[in-house]
Amino acid sequence: MSLSRRHFIERLGGLAAALLAARPSFAQTAPGAQAQPNQPRFGFDDVIRKARDLSGAPFDANPPALPEALAKLDYDAYRDIRFRPDKALLGGNGGQYRMHMFHPGFLFTRPVVVNVIRDGVSAPVPYSASLFDYGRNKLGNLPVNLGFAGFRLHYPLNDPRVQDELISFLGASYFRFLGRRQRYGLSARGLAIGVGAKETEEFPFFREFWVEQPGPDADRAVIYALLDGPSLTGAYQFYVYPANETVVDVSLQLFPRKRIERMGIAPLTSMFFVGENDRRFNDDFRPELHDSDGLLMQTGSGEWLWRPLRNPKEISFSAFMDTNPRGFGLMQRDRTFEHYQDIDLGYEARPSYWVEPRGSWGEGRIELIEIPTGDETNDNVVAYWTPNAAPEPGQTLAWGYRITAVTDDFKLHAGGAAFNTWQTSARALGAPEPPAPGSRRFIIDFAGGDLAYYLNDPEKVQIVPTTSAGRIVRTFLVPNPKTDGFRAGIDVQLDKGQTADLRAFLRAGSRALTETWTFPWKAE
Repeated sequence: MSLSRRHFIERLGGLAAALLAARPSFAQTAPGAQAQPNQPRFGFDDVIRKARDLSGAPFDANPPALPEALAKLDYDAYRDIRFRPDKALLGGNGGQYRMHMFHPGFLFTRPVVVNVIRDGVSAPVPYSASLFDYGRNKLGNLPVNLGFAGFRLHYPLNDPRVQDELISFLGASYFRFLGRRQRYGLSARGLAIGVGAKETEEFPFFREFWVEQPGPDADRAVIYALLDGPSLTGAYQFYVYPANETVVDVSLQLFPRKRIERMGIAPLTSMFFVGENDRRFNDDFRPELHDSDGLLMQTGSGEWLWRPLRNPKEISFSAFMDTNPRGFGLMQRDRTFEHYQDIDLGYEARPSYWVEPRGSWGEGRIELIEIPTGDETNDNVVAYWTPNAAPEPGQTLAWGYRITAVTDDFKLHAGGAAFNTWQTSARALGAPEPPAPGSRRFIIDFAGGDLAYYLNDPEKVQIVPTTSAGRIVRTFLVPNPKTDGFRAGIDVQLDKGQTADLRAFLRAGSRALTETWTFPWKAE
C-alpha cells in the first residue's frame, strides 16, 4: 500500500482546523438512560472487571466485515467523509469539550464501541448516517449497528473562540494529543508486543471506549478504554489535561492470556527520515525531515542520556538497561524552521512526548527500534519500556505514567544538552594526509545549563569520551559563542564491519555539566 498509516492520519488531522463545534444537537445518552438513586457510578473498576472477564475467553480474531462500499474506499474517498460539527457530543451542559466520531472504512475496518458516561450512567453512542457528511461518496444504505472507527476530543486550546483538536484515538491502540501551537507528529500507543518482528508483532486494539461528560468547569477529560488482543486484555484510564503542554495521565491493568516475551509499556512511535547526523537521502530541498530527532532518557540513578535518531540501512535494536527509570521520550529538539524549510508540514512545531513513570517499574530496559525507510511517510522509530520479567497468564499487571506534549525539552533537566550531531571525515584539520582507515569524526554541539558560564575560562571544561570497541584517536573541544556552549569532536577508529557504542559528556573537575551523548556506529 503506497499510503502509510502515519501519512494518512497526519493529513486527516489537518481537517480538524475546519471543524468548529457548534450547537450540540445529538443526545448525550441513550433514551431513558438516567441516573437512579444509589445506582453505582460507572468507572475504571468496571472496565477492569470487563478486561479480566474478557481475558478468560478465547480471542476473537475475526471482526465483523464492513460493507463492501466502505472496505473499498481509497484515501481520497475516505477523507471525503466528515463528521458534522453541529452533531458534536459532550456540549449539552455548557462545557468546553466536544467529541467528533471517525467513520469506519479504508484502513480502519475494525468497529469500536464508544460510550458516554452522564451522571454516572454509561450509554453507547448509536451510529447514524446523519452524523456524517459523505461528500461525493455514494454508499447506499449502511447498517444501523455499523459502529465507529474511533473519536477525537476538541477543546479551545489555542483560541477561546475556536474548538481545536485536543486528542484523537484512531487505529489499534494509537492515540495522539497536542499542546498549544503544536502540530501532529509522533503517536503514543496503549501497548506494543513484539515490535519489529514481522512474524510475531501484535497490534492490540481498543475495542471499546467510555468518555465522561465533562462538567462546565472541568479542567480535564476522562476516558476509559478496553484493550484486546491475542496475547492479553487490558483496562485503561486516561486523564487529559489541556494546557500549553498538554498532559495525559495513564493508568492501566493488563491480563495476559499467554506468556509474552517482549512487551512494550508506554510505547511511542515516530518518523525519522533525514537529519544533520544522517544524510543518506539528501535529494530534497528540505534539509531535515523528521517528527523526532532523539531519544531522551533519565535513568533510575538520575543520569540523563541523549541518543540521536537515525534512518539505518538495516533494522536496528538498541537497549538501555535500567531499574526504575525516571523518564524517557522521543524528542523534537530542533525547533528552527530553516532546518526544515517545510511551510505546509511544520516539522519544527511537532511535539515531543515525555513519559514519566509512576511508582516502581522494577528492572528492565528502554528499547529503541529504528527501521529503514525510503521516504518521510512511514513511522519507522519506536521506543518503549520492557520489563525483564515476561508476563505470564493469570497475572494482573498494573502500570501508571504520564505523558507530556513538550515543546521545549531543554527545560526538563538543568544540565547542558547535546542538540547537534554530525559525522564527517576524521582528517586532522590542516593535515594533508588522508584519515586513518576505519576512522570517523563525530561533532557534537553542547549548550545550555552552566556552559555559558565557562566560556570566559574554557580550559576548565573537559570532554569525557568512551567507546565500547576500537579506539579514540583524537578529541577536541572549542567554545561556541553562537550557541553559548561548546563544540566537541571525537575521532574514532574501528576495524571494518565492527560496531561500537560511543558516549561523551562535558565536565568541570568532577562535576558533570551535560547529559551524556550516546551513538552507535559501524565502520564500513
